[in-house]
Amino acid sequence: MKTSGLERDLVIVVCAISAGIHGALAPEHFGEGAGAGLGFLVSALLLAGLAVALTRGAGPPALVATILALAGLIAAYAMAVTSGVPVLHPEVEAVNGLALATKSIEIVGLIAAAHLVLRDRPVALLTTERTLT
Repeated sequence: MKTSGLERDLVIVVCAISAGIHGALAPEHFGEGAGAGLGFLVSALLLAGLAVALTRGAGPPALVATILALAGLIAAYAMAVTSGVPVLHPEVEAVNGLALATKSIEIVGLIAAAHLVLRDRPVALLTTERTLT
């Protein structure tokens, strides 16, 4: 299997793991409020959908959507533990091990997805520069 195939599989597994964790935590967060619960539920559904799309061979748009979703989740968690997330989770959340492990996994997936999207870009840029000069 090519490296790109392994990276794609890694991104799929990361989306599936994160979807499972967010889905499992949604009921607890609904207990804190509808906004937090909906945020976790939507995250779980989005990540599961991305995992399915990537499994079926979706191209660069699905990878870009994955990058945006993972980056958004990481940023939302950073906000949740520092200042709260307006509307969804306004109270500051305590840092915990499961969340840190999840964010670490998401960072790995984010890097792999970004590498898949960007791996051919330098060649394309050089080709474009030669054409323009």
